[in-house]
This record gives sequence, C-alpha cells and structure tokens, in this order.
Amino acid sequence: MNIVITGATRGIGAGLAAHYSAAGHNVIGTGRSAGADVTLDVTQPADHSAMAERLAGTPVDLLVCNAGVYLDKGAALDTGYAPDLWAQTFAANVTGVFLTIQALLPHLRSAEAPKIAIISSQMASHTRAPGGSYIYRASKAAVLNLGRNLASDLAGEVAVGIYHPGWVQTDMGGSEAAITVDQSVAGLVQRFDTLSLDTTGCFETWDGQAHAY
Repeated sequence: MNIVITGATRGIGAGLAAHYSAAGHNVIGTGRSAGADVTLDVTQPADHSAMAERLAGTPVDLLVCNAGVYLDKGAALDTGYAPDLWAQTFAANVTGVFLTIQALLPHLRSAEAPKIAIISSQMASHTRAPGGSYIYRASKAAVLNLGRNLASDLAGEVAVGIYHPGWVQTDMGGSEAAITVDQSVAGLVQRFDTLSLDTTGCFETWDGQAHAY
C-alpha cells in the first residue's frame, strides 16, 4: 500500500510510520521538520499544493490525518484561551485536516480501496465534558464532525474513519498517560484494517470500541 501519514516525525505518527514501513508498505510521512519524507505544515495551503504535486501519479491507499496541536493544555478559564490560540489550533486540527484530504483526494480516488483515518480524541465527545481544554476539545469535536460529513460526501468512493488513539505516552499525552505508543499503534492499525465502505463514518477507540458522539 501507499500510505500517507501527517505528523509522522514523532509520537503516534512516527509509530505508525515505523510499523507500516516494517510491514513493507510505501510510507510517506509528513512533518514540519526536515526529517520528514515530505515537508508539510498543514496550516499552509502552499505546502499542500507542493505535496500533491510531488505525489502526482501515486495512488494513496490510506491517508492518516494525525498532525495536530494542543496549545491550551492547563489553561485557566478566567485568564487563558487567548484568541490567537483558537486560530492556531483550528488551523492545524481542523482546517489542516480538510486541506490535506482535499489536496490528496485525486490520489485517493485513483486507489483501489482508499481509506482516510482521522485522529480525533475522546475529548471530541459531548458525553465526556469534565471542563477545561476548551480549544482542544472544540477542535477535536469539529474534526469529528468534519469526518462524519466527509463520509457522507465520499460514500461509495472512500471509506472515512475517525479514531480516539487512547491517552498515549507522548509529548502531548505526558508520561502519566495510560498506554504506550506501541499499544496505540497496534490498536489503530487493526481499526484501519477493518475500515471499509460499510463502516465509513465510524468513531472508534484504539481498542475497537464504538465511541459515543
């Protein structure tokens, strides 16, 4: 398979890239740093155009939209959540996902059984609302909604799944998180394998549980 993974230079994205590469797949990992296979700042439209041009003629069997930011972690309700943090977060976590999919849609449509996997979070669910992290929660809820609508528009063409990767021991998740990157990756790979046009629009946890919206 030809697999594109955004945000592949660290954390879950790097873990997924390593797994698929070891399994013999052609992996194109993107990131903002020079160490990425393709340099991509998901907030920059020009980067998306350059990526699409670089991959011209290459079918994309699986696109994993993993890149994202968590800029309001620990912010205080009375004094935090500055407007620029809202703009930066939504540019990366929502608009960035849409631009990635839009840019690679021709490549996906040229594949035999294309899939899009969007990494959201359990924090997107309205059933989990303990307060705090307002910007991050709102952005992950928005990308969940984005994925559900894409599943409708791409029905019969491209399967779209939305996933909670678990609370993972990464720079974002912290050392006290519940599971390792390897555990998250193993579960997510299974979820992506079972994603199909019949299950498009699903919102699932890394370990295969249907998640409440």
